[in-house]
Amino acid sequence: MISFKKLHNYVGAEVSPIQLKNVFDQVILDQLVSGMDTHGVLVFRNQIMSDEEQMAFCERFGGPLHTKPGVAALGKNKFNNNAIADISNVDENGQIRAVDDRRRMYSLANRLWHTDASFQSPAGRYSTLCAKVIPKVGANTEFADMAAAYDALDHNTKNMIAGLHVHHSIAYSRQLLGFSFSEEELNELKGAVHPLVRVNPRTQQKSLYLASHANKIIEMPIPEGRLLLRDLTEHATQPQFVYSHQWQDHDFVIWDNLATMHRATAFDDAKTPRELRRVTTLESTPSHA
Repeated sequence: MISFKKLHNYVGAEVSPIQLKNVFDQVILDQLVSGMDTHGVLVFRNQIMSDEEQMAFCERFGGPLHTKPGVAALGKNKFNNNAIADISNVDENGQIRAVDDRRRMYSLANRLWHTDASFQSPAGRYSTLCAKVIPKVGANTEFADMAAAYDALDHNTKNMIAGLHVHHSIAYSRQLLGFSFSEEELNELKGAVHPLVRVNPRTQQKSLYLASHANKIIEMPIPEGRLLLRDLTEHATQPQFVYSHQWQDHDFVIWDNLATMHRATAFDDAKTPRELRRVTTLESTPSHA
């Protein structure tokens, strides 16, 4: 029987020692899914696994895999496999990318609050991040509990946002920081529409579904919609809703994109290498309020 140790009042728990690459038992997988429903973010220590083992675990845990990341519009990644997201500041030769490198500039938007693959349909459900090389200082990942944030809304706000839909675009989130796309690239990044309030299909827990990718609310004029999205994001990312994960070597973290937002925090990425691998599964059951 595995156990979960809470890391935060709302979101995040460390799981008792277990080697995920060796987990094939459906009973254990179901316990982990139940833990995700309760905690939103699960932390596993001392996970030594290859990219192939990470992908295989994700397929067992909640496949199919997300294979169309926005960065794919810039061409193949250094693994030549878009199911593996390269969350790093080093190139295929192991050298730290220059400050003006286009892929580095693109990845800076990971410091904005977001949820993975909301810009496509079906959207991302579970993301896994496997630590390979970790800086000694900084480079945390922060997670916001969107279920707790929804529960904390007043009754009138809950009524107002019920039934609203949001267009998500990864091009929009990158353009917020001044990143430029070619017309051909933009044609590959059309985005997707999702409800502003999502529901966990197992627990029926409602969550806000926000991201820096959130471009506009379909049912509202663009200015009013963006102000509402900004207000909701500021509400959801108050300190009481946020767990900051300080990475250790070989950490493996899973989070539920339906119930959390996350962001990277800054570090000296021009001098210090940082390498992680992300694999994300797609949701299988559309959910909305």
